[in-house]
Amino acid sequence: MHLSPDGRFLYTSNRGSANEIIQFAVNKATGLLTFVKRYSSMGRSPRNFVIDPTGNYLFVSNQFSNNVAVYKINKRTGKLTLTPSVINIDAPMCIRFAPAG
Repeated sequence: MHLSPDGRFLYTSNRGSANEIIQFAVNKATGLLTFVKRYSSMGRSPRNFVIDPTGNYLFVSNQFSNNVAVYKINKRTGKLTLTPSVINIDAPMCIRFAPAG
């Protein structure tokens, strides 16, 4: 699970036969979650996903389909839009960003 940098949206992955990313809106006053939308991970077994430090993109590593799907995040709605960028790599399992500097 990952929280958007502004704390307004929570994303989680669902492996198995679902292979999806699920988006929830976070009520900042109560912490309650409201389901927003399901998105295909664009592969099999979304082993890991990460939001880039700017909060503009979400990357999903699909371990069994050997790819990383890249989504653009709408900062107002939190909704994801698949970009044409797909990174082909053998069995991606973990994505991390190196600190700047």
